[in-house]
Amino acid sequence: MAIEVVAQARKGQGRGASRRLRHSGKVPGILYGGKKPAVSIELDHNPLYHQLRDEKFHASVLTLALDGAKEQVLLRAVNMHPFKLQVQHVDFQRVSADEKIHIKVPLHFVNAEKSPAIKEQGGLITHVLSEIDVRCLPADLPEFIEVDLSAIAIGHSIHIRELTMPKGVEFALGGNENPTVASAQIPKAAIAEEEEAAAAAAAAGVAGALAPTEAVPAAADVPSIKQKAPEAAPAAEEKGKGGKSDKSDKGDKGDKGDRGDKK
Repeated sequence: MAIEVVAQARKGQGRGASRRLRHSGKVPGILYGGKKPAVSIELDHNPLYHQLRDEKFHASVLTLALDGAKEQVLLRAVNMHPFKLQVQHVDFQRVSADEKIHIKVPLHFVNAEKSPAIKEQGGLITHVLSEIDVRCLPADLPEFIEVDLSAIAIGHSIHIRELTMPKGVEFALGGNENPTVASAQIPKAAIAEEEEAAAAAAAAGVAGALAPTEAVPAAADVPSIKQKAPEAAPAAEEKGKGGKSDKSDKGDKGDKGDRGDKK
């Protein structure tokens, strides 16, 4: 089903006129291409804003109703306000049924949950591209290109030239250009955990190799034994005893002498 856009010819030109249009809830734009001259147009903001949120609006041949006349066009450019949800300007290009168009088409990724990378290897699939450039006639323009991820494994990638294109659609590539569309790898967090576990295991192995065969008890586990204090040397005591005995000997000798004199 064709998407229709309603517009009116715009008379005012310049920044001031465009500013007044935006304040009144309108969006300034331009229609060009084909064999007709460019036309300045204006559109209602809110209907256009909601259409722009639809992916199909960006990659489909649109029907532009301009003052009662209808033309086949492509959306070529959209300018948004830097921080407001406001469309500032739009560009549309006329298309001819017999002339090929060059346009970006979105990619839809399917069957990731069936892939070996996810189902068996616990990996992560990264979408490198979200859209690709194609050439085709307006009638052959697809809404999207499907990317089947069911066969991708860890360490492998899918490239543009491996995709199955609809009939009449060709890649807009040059030379040997073949960019990556998607790739599968182990998550960085899982790699870091494995490296930490390997480092811990290696450290444990080194510690085990350096450890003695018998465990050395800790100092606190060794029972303490109270030792007797060494006995004092008997030199002073013996000396004292020896002095007393000398005196007694002298006294005995004296007594014997006295006794002899008395006799």
